[in-house]
Amino acid sequence: MITVVGTGTGAPVPAAVLAGAALVVGGRRHLDAVRLPEGAARIELGPLAPALDKVAEYVGEELPVVVLASGDPGFFGIVRALAERFGSGLLDVRPGVSSVATAFARIGLPWDDAVVVSAHGRELRTAVNVCRARPKVAVLTGPGAGPAELGAALPADRTLVVASALGDPERERVERVTPAQAAARDWGTAVSVVLCLDETRALGAVRTVAGTPPPPDRWALDEGSFTHRDSMISKFEVRALALARLGPRPGDLVWDVGAGSGSVAVECARLGAAVVAVEKAADGVGRIRANADAHGVYVDVVHGTAPPALDGLDDPDAVFVGGGGRELAAVVTACARRARRTVVAALAALDRVPAAREALTAAGFACDGVLLQSSRLAPLPGDVTRLAATNPVFLLWGVRTPASSEGVVQ
Repeated sequence: MITVVGTGTGAPVPAAVLAGAALVVGGRRHLDAVRLPEGAARIELGPLAPALDKVAEYVGEELPVVVLASGDPGFFGIVRALAERFGSGLLDVRPGVSSVATAFARIGLPWDDAVVVSAHGRELRTAVNVCRARPKVAVLTGPGAGPAELGAALPADRTLVVASALGDPERERVERVTPAQAAARDWGTAVSVVLCLDETRALGAVRTVAGTPPPPDRWALDEGSFTHRDSMISKFEVRALALARLGPRPGDLVWDVGAGSGSVAVECARLGAAVVAVEKAADGVGRIRANADAHGVYVDVVHGTAPPALDGLDDPDAVFVGGGGRELAAVVTACARRARRTVVAALAALDRVPAAREALTAAGFACDGVLLQSSRLAPLPGDVTRLAATNPVFLLWGVRTPASSEGVVQ
């Protein structure tokens, strides 16, 4: 049997659990905090593979093993690796209080509506994009993905709560800082978790399902769901296919370039992505922000004209290009150089389709597209119905091929 004990946030390891152990495995601070049974071997966790190999030797000889872990070892912890290697039936897991629960408890906030993301040994940009999109996020940190790196990448309106050495009566610290303050400090190696809060929305609504918010019950919303000017808005039929090709999801960054009313930006944000909307009209900027607020999502709005307005933005996973205009081909080209996965462009003018298609294919994208023509039911006097045609729109999309990914500007 392998006994896995959650510790490190203040809970002591019961002496009865350690008694009789032939091998005790854990981090240095966990091992230093307990008295090992006489004759027990000790392995300090570093690289995981050699430790698992040593555990396998003791398991093969049917000798008892104790693994000391932080907090709840089944929550982004070592239980997954042990279960995959030895089978869950061989594990006796004694969970402690997770660092996430402890951090939220320290600042008196509920966390049933929080999103938890691990940056330990993973790509930092995913955690950053979740923090941009959601009002309450807990980030499990790691080397090169700590408070300083998060702070350098996040908007100034967020608050970071840096919880270090949780459960250590002498070293524990819980500090509220701005992203700029976090980026300017050397936090060392003792950080357990960073909470990223949009404090205007941090309490949120009462939740009935914990964890990542469920997807919205509807998308491709009616145009009447958004404030817009003179019907200058992507029709819901166009948005439905555009969203299917963009594939926005939590951890993604999406650009909506030539955003207009921001309907595509808002829909992508409702599906969990972090979104930057680029719009050249000042009144359009206000409309995008109002539409985002009305739907309870956050959209970072950039007032400017593309392509220059794209300089300085983080590389997106997906891009929607709307608005048309003479510079469309140049905008599509600039977006294609930066997009990691896909670019979708909506065009009302037939004359601009070839240049946009060439821009995508020249960037190494596999390009496809359709002409969308739809007719909607419309009432007529006499309790009868006619079909009212909407303006046709060309929708082009390019998907980055593996061979072209080397050309992405980082």
